[in-house]
Amino acid sequence: MKIRVMQVGPIGTNCYLLEDENTNTAAVVDPGDEADRILAQAKADGVEIVSIFLTHAHYDHTTGVAGVHKALPNVLVYLHPGDIARLGNPVFPALGTDPTPYDDGDVVKVGGIDVQVLHTPGHTPGGVCLMAGDVLFTGDTLFQGSMGRTDLPGGSYDEIMASLARLAKLPGDFQVLPGHMGMSTLSAERKSNYYMQEAMG
Repeated sequence: MKIRVMQVGPIGTNCYLLEDENTNTAAVVDPGDEADRILAQAKADGVEIVSIFLTHAHYDHTTGVAGVHKALPNVLVYLHPGDIARLGNPVFPALGTDPTPYDDGDVVKVGGIDVQVLHTPGHTPGGVCLMAGDVLFTGDTLFQGSMGRTDLPGGSYDEIMASLARLAKLPGDFQVLPGHMGMSTLSAERKSNYYMQEAMG
């Protein structure tokens, strides 16, 4: 398993290519913008994009979806139903294709990699984190030393606290790959993230 990270769009959203080197396939996590750059990176890495995974449907995580899907029309775009229901406004813009729902406990394969879906609402109603091996793509639920904002439509402080508590209770340690800012580990966030510590009670 190999992970490529790119900062895309005007606010530097973290977009990831989750690559299975055995099958030369990949999923794009949160193509927030710059679809041509994402496609070029996949080509340079020698992988075929087979899925698009969205941690939530805010525009800064989805602006590149239409461009990637136009180039690769057979690729499925996965999104939680809680955000599918909100598509079609400036905060949750339409994707240019009908998304495929995935929900808590679902496992989606990328080549030989199992990607497990954890529903973690709070930043948005349909926010998810994605677990692949010892890696946790946390979208805008958990950041290095912080968490996602809850003041936008559909946000909930109580729900994000419950989601952070759930992440804190995951067994072992994980690499934390968030939607913005730097990378971290779950162990470090348990020890030093004020919001996660509040959530842990």
